[in-house]
Amino acid sequence: MYTPTPEDRFTFGLWTVGWQARDPFGDATRAALDPVESVHRLAELGAYGVTFHDDDLLAVESDRATAIESFKKALAETGLKVPMATTNLFTHPVFKDGGFTSNDREVRRYAIRKVIRNIDLAAELGAKTYVCWGGREGAESEAAKDVQAALARYKEAMDILCQYVIDKGYDIRFALEPKPNEPRGDILLPTIGHALALIGELEHPEMVGLNPEVGHEQMAGMNFAHGIAQALWHGKLFHIDLNGQNGIKYDQDLVFGHGDVKNAFFLVDLLENGGYDGPRHFDYKPLRTEDSEDVWVSAAANMRTYLILKDKVAKFHADPEVQEARAASLVPDLSLPTLGEGESLDQLLAEQSDPEELAKRGFHFTRLNQLALEHLMGVR
Repeated sequence: MYTPTPEDRFTFGLWTVGWQARDPFGDATRAALDPVESVHRLAELGAYGVTFHDDDLLAVESDRATAIESFKKALAETGLKVPMATTNLFTHPVFKDGGFTSNDREVRRYAIRKVIRNIDLAAELGAKTYVCWGGREGAESEAAKDVQAALARYKEAMDILCQYVIDKGYDIRFALEPKPNEPRGDILLPTIGHALALIGELEHPEMVGLNPEVGHEQMAGMNFAHGIAQALWHGKLFHIDLNGQNGIKYDQDLVFGHGDVKNAFFLVDLLENGGYDGPRHFDYKPLRTEDSEDVWVSAAANMRTYLILKDKVAKFHADPEVQEARAASLVPDLSLPTLGEGESLDQLLAEQSDPEELAKRGFHFTRLNQLALEHLMGVR
């Protein structure tokens, strides 16, 4: 029942299973993983697709052309798709002050060329989404960065990339990935709301949406399910990164559900019932304590947890007591327009309401929340 298949559209980045577990305080605990092996192992586990940064393909092969051909051969052998690609503008020292928003104009020009080279490969491999994560776009000091100028350069870069895709006739959309901090002290476009605001200023806003990540929003104290609801409402949820996070701290990148499981429950509810039709992408890191075989245990755990939560969500909505509790809490009534069809503002203003009587009404949210928890805990 909880065995994934390609129809579930689960995808993984090469950088996830391939993470060697190097962190700021310790060296790698696992050897480099060949992308070809990753493709085959993910296919065996029931994944739908694989995603990559340009540099991910060079994990064990320094020649880019050879690495690409090996990767393409593995895709053909397994049938795995490449729904999304991205570019690494954060690891190399040249990006120490960012790519698109570096104070150094030559670095900005190099960053755009690096992205365009990988857009060409993404189009060749059939990717429909191109993610832009600006992990180094930011500052540690207000004195070091003219943020208004940086935002203008961010817009300029996205406008250039959109126009390039248009000129080449590629079927690709861009997705911005917000994050509040780490590795920079303060990263530009720190939340879903910030990224939405930038998109509205672009030359081709229809081509640019969001790739929100669980941990990134929860690091900022945001409710991730609420953020995804807003992204969907704007029609801007182009892609999503699923993982686990325990509150406001460093970016943990835990297995999906191995953090705030209640929010994960409502997130799965939203993804399954809120109109999202894209891949369910896992951007996590196998624990540093794990060996090379445990990597695949953790990859499977992401998919299994999602499917368990999906099953629990379905049972929650099918429960007659839940349906009655939702009605008692007036949850469906929020979809009704406040001003009815054909009703005038004058009619609304002519009505009389007693706020004291209205204030006596309870919404019975505790019961509804308890029912959700009981389904989540498996006692219903």
